[in-house]
Amino acid sequence: MKLKVSEIFCSIQGEGLDVGSPNIFLRLFGCDLRCSWCDSMYAVKGNDYENLSLDTILAKIRDLKYKKICITGGEPLLQQKTLVVLVENLLKDDYKIILETAGHIKPEGIFEDPNVLISMDCKCPESNMVDKSNILILKTLSNKDQIKFVIKDKSDYIFAKKIVLKEKFNAEVIFQPVYGSDSKLLVKHILEDKLNVRFVPQVHKFIWGDIKGV
Repeated sequence: MKLKVSEIFCSIQGEGLDVGSPNIFLRLFGCDLRCSWCDSMYAVKGNDYENLSLDTILAKIRDLKYKKICITGGEPLLQQKTLVVLVENLLKDDYKIILETAGHIKPEGIFEDPNVLISMDCKCPESNMVDKSNILILKTLSNKDQIKFVIKDKSDYIFAKKIVLKEKFNAEVIFQPVYGSDSKLLVKHILEDKLNVRFVPQVHKFIWGDIKGV
């Protein structure tokens, strides 16, 4: 069994509930969405990837020593059948796992494990993929998981606010500003509207900028 792998590296987690924590990153190749603000197009289209066996991937992960791993993309769940086998092996080895996914494909039951945090997007209008999000899938997430709204401007904020106020999510809700957008204004809106969400910018980009492999 093999997975299309864009890159494997170690860095700090720059997004979400685990921000600041050292993680191994396994970036899988391929995505069926085309978000306007995507910062990893090299993992979405083209041929910049390797077909790696699960044994090879596990060996590379073990060599990096850390016991936290973020599986990202691209869209990892496009390779879900093989990914499930990898996750089963990682859980046996006591890894803590974050799965980053776009919110239009339902994760298999293995991802309900308490040692797996599902980070699922709800696409806003400026992504140009707003029609791809599936609220019913988002509502299946538990309180160990997170729902991420990537927000570029006020229209995105208004969209996200309406969903947060309308829907009852079990997962933690995160408002993440698009890198380079007005973070101060987003925080101002959140506080003025008394929203019970968490503001988390992309910390790794404040450190290294918008570059590959960090």
